[in-house]
Amino acid sequence: MTLQLLVAAVQKEPLELAKEMNIGSDAIIVSQGGENGYRELEYNGHSLRYFAMADKGVGLNRNTALLHATADIILFADEDIVYCDDYRDKVLAAFAEHPEADMLLFNVQASEGRETYHTSEYGRVHWYNSGRYPTYSFAVKRRLVHKHNITFSLLFGGGAKYSNGEDSLFLRDCLKCGMKVYRIPVLLGKETARESTWFKGYNEKFFFDRGVLYHHLYGSLAKVMAVRWLLKHKGELCKEKSVKEAYGIVCKGIKEAKQ
Repeated sequence: MTLQLLVAAVQKEPLELAKEMNIGSDAIIVSQGGENGYRELEYNGHSLRYFAMADKGVGLNRNTALLHATADIILFADEDIVYCDDYRDKVLAAFAEHPEADMLLFNVQASEGRETYHTSEYGRVHWYNSGRYPTYSFAVKRRLVHKHNITFSLLFGGGAKYSNGEDSLFLRDCLKCGMKVYRIPVLLGKETARESTWFKGYNEKFFFDRGVLYHHLYGSLAKVMAVRWLLKHKGELCKEKSVKEAYGIVCKGIKEAKQ
C-alpha cells in the first residue's frame, strides 16, 4: 500500500512547511490566500505536489487535495500538526493489521485546551458516536472515497458560512455509503498551539451554527442530540449562557437549516 498526506494550509511555502511538520511520506499541500500556482517538489526522497490558491475555505482546500490524490491510503492533515518519524509506517501497518477497516481514526495529541477526543481502545465508529473526531485523525482508502464521490462541505468550516462541522459531515457520508470505520489507539503526532481560525468562544454564533450542523447530521433527531450534547458538556459550554438559552439558539439554527 501507498500513503499520501493531504495538507490544508494558509500561505505556506511547501518545503518550509514539510520541515515544520516532519513530513515523511508523499504529500499534497494546498495553500490558500496567495497567488494561484502549482509546483512538483521532493522532500527527503518523497514527492510533494504543491497547489497554491487565492480562494479560501477549508472544504475547498481539502477537496482540491482529494481530487488529486492517487495513493491507496490518504491521511488528512492541518499545517499545525508535527508528525512522528514513523507515522507512515504506523498508518500502513494499521491497515494491514485491520483489513476489515475502510477508514481508521488515529490519535493526534491536541494542544492544551483543545483536547476534544482521545482513543484508548480499538472499536467501531457509528453515526451516533462519530461527531467528535477532527479531520486530521482521518485515514481512509482513497478508492472508496472516489468511488462514492464523497467530498467536504463548502458550507461548514474555516472560511465558510458556518463555523465548523465539515469533518463530521464527511465522516457521516463515509458511514452512510457503507464504509466500515474504526477508531484506533495509535498516536501519529501532536498539534502545535495556535489561535483557532473559527472558534471565538461559546457565543450565539457558535450555538446557532451547531444547530444548522445538527440538522444536517441528524435530521429529525437534531433536537434530541442537541439536548444530549448540551447536558453532557454543560460545565464547559454553558458558563455564559444557561442550557435553556443555548438550546433556544441551537433550535434557531435547526429552523434555518430546515428552510
